Amino acid sequence: MMEEKVLAMLKELQPTFGFEEGVDFIEAGYLDSFDVVQLVAELESQFGVLISALEILPENFASVKAICALVERSPKRG
Repeated sequence: MMEEKVLAMLKELQPTFGFEEGVDFIEAGYLDSFDVVQLVAELESQFGVLISALEILPENFASVKAICALVERSPKRG
């Protein structure tokens, strides 16, 4: 369920890319820094979490699984 929502967010940000697993989204140029900032805001809103600036690292946005793991370990908003 979370993976589907994250994938939908990614496709909304960059509809021209497939976001298939096995491709590093940052290395492949699917997401730039502006996209990551937008995605963080959307993730925080959709999942009620707070994503620390220290967690905004390329490896945390390299795949759908990495993004989901980031959301799961982020604290819930009070």
